[in-house]
Amino acid sequence: MKIKNIISSLEEMAPLAYAEDFDNVGLLVGDSETESTGVLVCHDALESVIDEAVAKNCNLVVCFHPILFSGIKKITGKNYVERAILKAIKNDIAIYAVHTALDNHSQGVNKIFCDALGLKNTKVLIPKQNFIQKLVTFTVPDNADKVRNAMFAAGAGTIGNYDNCSFNTEGFFTFQGNEDSNPVIGEKGKLHTGEEIKIEVVFEKHLQSRILKALFANHIYEEVAYEIYDLKNSHQNIGLGMIGELENEMEEKDFLVSVKEKMIADGIRHSAFLGKKIKKVAVLGGSGSFAIKNAIQAGADAFLTADLKYHQFYEAENKLLLADIGHFESERYTKNYIVDYLRKKILNFAIILSEENTNPVKYL
Repeated sequence: MKIKNIISSLEEMAPLAYAEDFDNVGLLVGDSETESTGVLVCHDALESVIDEAVAKNCNLVVCFHPILFSGIKKITGKNYVERAILKAIKNDIAIYAVHTALDNHSQGVNKIFCDALGLKNTKVLIPKQNFIQKLVTFTVPDNADKVRNAMFAAGAGTIGNYDNCSFNTEGFFTFQGNEDSNPVIGEKGKLHTGEEIKIEVVFEKHLQSRILKALFANHIYEEVAYEIYDLKNSHQNIGLGMIGELENEMEEKDFLVSVKEKMIADGIRHSAFLGKKIKKVAVLGGSGSFAIKNAIQAGADAFLTADLKYHQFYEAENKLLLADIGHFESERYTKNYIVDYLRKKILNFAIILSEENTNPVKYL
């Protein structure tokens, strides 16, 4: 099996189009045409993880955090990033990162976080913006079902929990083909009118080329008329963070003790207790200080994230319990999820969970 085939499965799990613009996801090191000997899944592709991959005969390392995040001009081994890259290249090991592509997925990092805490009725905390487009096209009634179904199969027409969504309007068309035309209906050089259906569907913008291909392949016209618009609507099933509810409300201290146990956190920093029960909980794995206001607006009783600075604890504004459980800790079950996913998608192939603890933060 080639590395590119494994990448196809990874991109089904976490489409690269879901990633944030600042991020660096996908294949970072290596050749996708190489035959894979095995996959090692880790949190951070450090030098020690590359050593583990060599020892376990895995030439593809799938990591959550990208070891290459910002641009580098030299690879001399002077720091931990360059040493990991050098070792990977020397040993013909490819590195693939998912990061915010999986952060933004409805079943990704924050759903994993919620599931670990036992939260119910979960939904995205910060829906992704500027990600939905609308396609409008026109065809004769006899061709309408074929065109619609082809676009649905390509990924168009999904709105929240509903699929096969479209809006259709009856009207009439006019056209006159020139001498170079080859009309399916009517004759060149003559004005023709007839009944037509206007079809409107929405889709995630990264699917545009696939949907247009389906449209052109199934439309009967020589020249297919269509329009594409960017929509302002947010995508309710894609985005950062998540919010859900505990099955039973808890006292603040009891809640944090439970979080510490379930997320295997060695320490939790938190804002002042407010003396109210915790029921509605917002989470954002990794660095999530930017989402404090979103958690408050969503009516959360508590917000769990990581990498909070001193003054950011004031931003709780006595409206919710704010807790920093640790960056690694908030994402700790992500690599387990990736392994489980790949083992279900790729049978009878070595998909190995890294044994390396790459958490750089230690506690006394």
